[in-house]
Amino acid sequence: MFTRKWQPLRWVRYVALAPLLLLLNGCATHSIWWIFDPHGVGAKASFDYMMIDVAVMLGIVGLTAIMIVWFMWRYHKGKNRGTYDGKWAHSTTIEVFVWGIPIVAVGFLSWVVAINGSFAVNPYNPTVITRHLKPHGDPIEVDVIATDWQWLFIYPQYHMAVANELVVPAHTPIFFKLTSTAVTTDFFVPQLLGMIDVMPGMRTKDALESDSIGRYQGVAANYCGAGTSWMLFKTRVVSKSEFASWVHHAQQSTGNLTVAGFNRFAEPYININNKVEYFSQVQKGLFNQVILEVMQGRKWPLPMFMTENMVGYLKKQAAEHRA
Repeated sequence: MFTRKWQPLRWVRYVALAPLLLLLNGCATHSIWWIFDPHGVGAKASFDYMMIDVAVMLGIVGLTAIMIVWFMWRYHKGKNRGTYDGKWAHSTTIEVFVWGIPIVAVGFLSWVVAINGSFAVNPYNPTVITRHLKPHGDPIEVDVIATDWQWLFIYPQYHMAVANELVVPAHTPIFFKLTSTAVTTDFFVPQLLGMIDVMPGMRTKDALESDSIGRYQGVAANYCGAGTSWMLFKTRVVSKSEFASWVHHAQQSTGNLTVAGFNRFAEPYININNKVEYFSQVQKGLFNQVILEVMQGRKWPLPMFMTENMVGYLKKQAAEHRA
């Protein structure tokens, strides 16, 4: 019978090369490591609570593993390291140890993570943000509408809107109201705030505050059709003076967004070129109007041609100057 020889060096080589696969992550548009580099108040709080949870559980698992190894060594048959007592039946010390540690761990995690953590990062009222609000502070409201497959950010206080780009000032609480025109997706900026569902005909909420000026990536974190891979939005945290200049620039655009204009904008569109569009005027109450229309059955049909021949549809989209 043919027997294949064991080649340990071959397997060592494969194991040594395995960590290099992690470097491929740098080629991805979406990075799994973003959540480990938080730059938002809420994202940092979520990360801290997650690390507390992991540390406690690793402590329990690690201690259990050490005890298993110690017992195997201590009571190995024939080594005479431990004394055998055939009449042993109970130990109060062991009972306290095996029950006390889990009870303390569960109690600690329940209070610190489950209770305090839930209130701290609750997207509808995150105490890590709201407890620092000044009586006459300057929070900014942003209405978010997800379409197939774009993001529209309406700034009601400034009567303007921007598609596929979110710009917010640093050191300022941002409160989002979110809805969708079509399927359910998820609004997620991994380094700034937690993930929240965005659903058609419904309104959800989220909040953001960051002290770190920079550029971040926002994504649709749930599969929602052919254009999901390009349903991204740039997120910039800027100084207050730069934000004021950006608002002024956006308000100089010629685009207006009425209900009719939004209906055109909401038609299925694959934003492969990360196009950003500005609207200097937005019809008052547009966000609520969209929710109402979707609840009443309003739809923006998806052309079958789009899914059957995406390349052809993209050419058609470009010919219509929508690319």
